[in-house]
Amino acid sequence: MHLRRDIMSWWNKVFGGDGDRERVDYYEEGMALLKAGSFHEALTSFRLALKESPGDTVILQQIAIAYTRIGMTDEATKTYRHVLQKEPSAPGAHYGLAYLLLRSGEEGEAREHLESFLEHAPSGAEAQEHIAHARATLAQIRGETDAPLPSDERRS
Repeated sequence: MHLRRDIMSWWNKVFGGDGDRERVDYYEEGMALLKAGSFHEALTSFRLALKESPGDTVILQQIAIAYTRIGMTDEATKTYRHVLQKEPSAPGAHYGLAYLLLRSGEEGEAREHLESFLEHAPSGAEAQEHIAHARATLAQIRGETDAPLPSDERRS
Protein backbone atom coordinates (compact mmCIF):
# COMPACT_ATOMS: atom_id res chain seq x y z
CA MET A 1 0.00 0.00 0.00
CA HIS A 2 2.85 2.38 0.84
CA LEU A 3 4.48 1.74 -2.56
CA ARG A 4 1.19 2.39 -4.32
CA ARG A 5 0.87 5.73 -2.51
CA ASP A 6 4.46 6.67 -3.47
CA ILE A 7 3.87 5.83 -7.12
CA MET A 8 0.54 7.64 -7.17
CA SER A 9 2.11 10.71 -5.57
CA TRP A 10 4.81 10.67 -8.23
CA TRP A 11 2.25 10.16 -10.99
CA ASN A 12 0.01 12.96 -9.72
CA LYS A 13 2.84 15.47 -9.44
CA VAL A 14 4.32 14.69 -12.82
CA PHE A 15 1.03 14.63 -14.70
CA GLY A 16 -0.95 17.22 -12.76
CA GLY A 17 -3.01 14.79 -10.68
CA ASP A 18 -5.53 15.52 -8.01
CA GLY A 19 -4.85 19.21 -7.39
CA ASP A 20 -2.92 18.49 -4.18
CA ARG A 21 -0.81 21.63 -3.64
CA GLU A 22 1.42 20.01 -1.03
CA ARG A 23 5.12 20.32 -1.90
CA VAL A 24 6.68 17.02 -2.93
CA ASP A 25 10.15 16.04 -1.76
CA TYR A 26 11.26 14.53 -5.05
CA TYR A 27 14.50 13.24 -3.61
CA GLU A 28 12.75 11.25 -0.86
CA GLU A 29 10.19 10.07 -3.37
CA GLY A 30 13.00 8.92 -5.67
CA MET A 31 14.67 7.07 -2.82
CA ALA A 32 11.43 5.25 -1.98
CA LEU A 33 10.89 4.33 -5.63
CA LEU A 34 14.50 3.17 -6.00
CA LYS A 35 14.15 0.99 -2.91
CA ALA A 36 10.92 -0.45 -4.32
CA GLY A 37 12.61 -1.35 -7.60
CA SER A 38 10.75 1.26 -9.66
CA PHE A 39 13.93 2.50 -11.28
CA HIS A 40 12.48 4.49 -14.19
CA GLU A 41 10.06 6.29 -11.88
CA ALA A 42 12.88 6.94 -9.39
CA LEU A 43 14.95 8.45 -12.17
CA THR A 44 12.12 10.84 -13.01
CA SER A 45 11.79 11.89 -9.37
CA PHE A 46 15.54 12.42 -9.05
CA ARG A 47 15.55 14.55 -12.20
CA LEU A 48 12.77 16.68 -10.72
CA ALA A 49 14.77 16.99 -7.48
CA LEU A 50 17.79 18.06 -9.51
CA LYS A 51 15.74 20.84 -11.11
CA GLU A 52 15.08 22.14 -7.61
CA SER A 53 18.75 21.75 -6.57
CA PRO A 54 20.88 22.02 -9.73
CA GLY A 55 24.24 20.32 -9.49
CA ASP A 56 23.51 18.55 -6.19
CA THR A 57 26.05 15.72 -6.09
CA VAL A 58 23.94 13.56 -3.77
CA ILE A 59 21.06 13.64 -6.23
CA LEU A 60 23.42 13.05 -9.16
CA GLN A 61 24.78 9.93 -7.46
CA GLN A 62 21.27 8.57 -7.02
CA ILE A 63 20.62 9.28 -10.70
CA ALA A 64 23.75 7.27 -11.54
CA ILE A 65 22.49 4.39 -9.39
CA ALA A 66 19.13 4.46 -11.17
CA TYR A 67 20.89 4.49 -14.56
CA THR A 68 22.96 1.49 -13.47
CA ARG A 69 19.91 -0.44 -12.33
CA ILE A 70 18.12 0.07 -15.66
CA GLY A 71 21.21 -0.86 -17.66
CA MET A 72 22.20 2.61 -18.85
CA THR A 73 25.81 2.11 -17.76
CA ASP A 74 27.30 4.70 -20.12
CA GLU A 75 25.02 7.36 -18.63
CA ALA A 76 25.80 6.15 -15.12
CA THR A 77 29.53 6.38 -15.83
CA LYS A 78 29.19 9.91 -17.21
CA THR A 79 27.13 10.95 -14.20
CA TYR A 80 29.63 9.54 -11.68
CA ARG A 81 32.46 11.31 -13.53
CA HIS A 82 30.47 14.55 -13.42
CA VAL A 83 30.07 14.16 -9.65
CA LEU A 84 33.82 13.61 -9.28
CA GLN A 85 34.54 16.79 -11.26
CA LYS A 86 32.38 18.70 -8.78
CA GLU A 87 33.45 16.80 -5.66
CA PRO A 88 36.69 14.83 -6.24
CA SER A 89 36.53 12.93 -2.94
CA ALA A 90 32.88 11.77 -3.24
CA PRO A 91 33.11 8.19 -1.95
CA GLY A 92 29.82 7.03 -3.47
CA ALA A 93 30.86 8.17 -6.93
CA HIS A 94 34.25 6.44 -6.61
CA TYR A 95 32.55 3.24 -5.47
CA GLY A 96 29.88 3.17 -8.17
CA LEU A 97 32.29 4.14 -10.94
CA ALA A 98 34.80 1.50 -9.85
CA TYR A 99 32.29 -1.31 -10.31
CA LEU A 100 31.11 0.03 -13.65
CA LEU A 101 34.73 0.12 -14.80
CA LEU A 102 35.26 -3.45 -13.61
CA ARG A 103 32.28 -4.56 -15.69
CA SER A 104 33.93 -3.06 -18.76
CA GLY A 105 37.30 -4.66 -17.98
CA GLU A 106 39.10 -1.50 -16.84
CA GLU A 107 40.70 -2.93 -13.71
CA GLY A 108 43.48 -0.33 -13.42
CA GLU A 109 41.18 2.66 -13.24
CA ALA A 110 38.70 0.68 -11.12
CA ARG A 111 41.48 0.00 -8.61
CA GLU A 112 42.22 3.74 -8.36
CA HIS A 113 38.57 4.51 -7.64
CA LEU A 114 38.29 1.74 -5.04
CA GLU A 115 41.39 3.11 -3.31
CA SER A 116 39.88 6.61 -3.36
CA PHE A 117 36.62 5.23 -1.96
CA LEU A 118 38.46 3.55 0.91
CA GLU A 119 40.51 6.68 1.57
CA HIS A 120 37.31 8.73 1.97
CA ALA A 121 34.96 5.95 3.09
CA PRO A 122 31.86 6.97 4.99
CA SER A 123 31.28 5.68 8.49
CA GLY A 124 28.29 3.80 9.81
CA ALA A 125 26.91 0.29 9.73
CA GLU A 126 25.60 0.48 6.16
CA ALA A 127 28.99 1.65 4.90
CA GLN A 128 30.76 -1.37 6.41
CA GLU A 129 29.29 -3.72 3.83
CA HIS A 130 30.53 -1.49 1.00
CA ILE A 131 33.94 -1.09 2.62
CA ALA A 132 34.33 -4.87 2.97
CA HIS A 133 33.21 -5.33 -0.63
CA ALA A 134 35.72 -2.74 -1.87
CA ARG A 135 38.54 -4.34 0.14
CA ALA A 136 37.74 -7.81 -1.18
CA THR A 137 37.61 -6.50 -4.73
CA LEU A 138 40.94 -4.69 -4.34
CA ALA A 139 42.54 -7.84 -2.96
CA GLN A 140 41.33 -9.73 -6.00
CA ILE A 141 42.54 -7.08 -8.46
CA ARG A 142 45.95 -7.06 -6.75
CA GLY A 143 46.14 -10.85 -6.98
CA GLU A 144 46.16 -11.30 -3.22
CA THR A 145 43.46 -13.98 -3.43
CA ASP A 146 42.33 -16.52 -6.00
CA ALA A 147 38.64 -15.92 -5.40
CA PRO A 148 36.67 -14.46 -8.32
CA LEU A 149 35.94 -10.74 -8.26
CA PRO A 150 32.98 -10.04 -5.97
CA SER A 151 29.69 -9.40 -7.69
CA ASP A 152 28.40 -5.84 -7.48
CA GLU A 153 24.84 -6.49 -8.60
CA ARG A 154 23.23 -5.61 -5.30
CA ARG A 155 25.57 -2.81 -4.29
CA SER A 156 26.02 -0.37 -7.17
